[in-house]
Amino acid sequence: MTEQYVEANGLRLAYDEFGTEHDTVILLIMGLGTQMIAWPDVFCEDLAARGYRVIRFDNRDIGLSQKMEGAQSPGLASLMLRSRLGMSLRVPYKLHDMAEDAVDLMNALGVGSAHLVGASMGGMIAQLIAAHYPNRVLSLTSIMSTSGRRSLPGANREVAMHMLRRPRNSDPETLLQYTMRTYRLIGSPAYPPSDEILRGKIAAAFKRSYYPMGYRRQMAAIVASGDRVAVLKQVKAPTLVIHGTADPLVRVEGGIDTAKLVPGARLELLDGMGHDLPQPLLPRIADLIGSHAKTAA
Repeated sequence: MTEQYVEANGLRLAYDEFGTEHDTVILLIMGLGTQMIAWPDVFCEDLAARGYRVIRFDNRDIGLSQKMEGAQSPGLASLMLRSRLGMSLRVPYKLHDMAEDAVDLMNALGVGSAHLVGASMGGMIAQLIAAHYPNRVLSLTSIMSTSGRRSLPGANREVAMHMLRRPRNSDPETLLQYTMRTYRLIGSPAYPPSDEILRGKIAAAFKRSYYPMGYRRQMAAIVASGDRVAVLKQVKAPTLVIHGTADPLVRVEGGIDTAKLVPGARLELLDGMGHDLPQPLLPRIADLIGSHAKTAA
């Protein structure tokens, strides 16, 4: 697909779409530091074949969307420490701003309401939209995301330490090896991709865009936004929560808590799935989303 651009919430956002213009929209919202192409084409085509107009987009500060150049945020270690100590956090934007980006993207594209599907940070953004813009949301699907409740288990220690040690140089091979290690640590243990497939996926993302400062600012937005415990109780849209039982980054307890907080939410736990969208599970995930959207309609 060829990217298109739209002005939304004062920003230039990149997006593309599958299906026909007059079909009901499924809006896909991706996670932390991850471009819209992480929603695989075959997955988007599957949803579109079910009669939906599928729109995916790059969040601000990532991919081909506008970067918040010059905006400063604390380093990750400082950010975590200040958050734990309850100190104030000055950040360029929060998740609420990113939620408004998505809503205004819908406005710009003439979309009155949509089925929202968010992964990880994208799930957090979708949760906020569902709570604060209920008339714009036909249904909510929150994948490998969380309520953000502070008492929930954190990331696996090995994963957390690895992500805090992001390489400071931009040597292509160093970045490739680091990113491959990241995918191996957080990915689905029951569905590991081959090195060849993984290298190709990472290379395609790097070729399209590489912008580590966006990752840092998006992480700052997550930390500074706090939890969504009270927010989730306000969600009225039919809600589906999908989570992998083997997720080492956002533990399965985060998905379980999300489903408990949203009135009437349905929880689907996928055995062997980690913090990714493994190719063998794409048809199952598309089935879950498609049937959920159909029931909601």
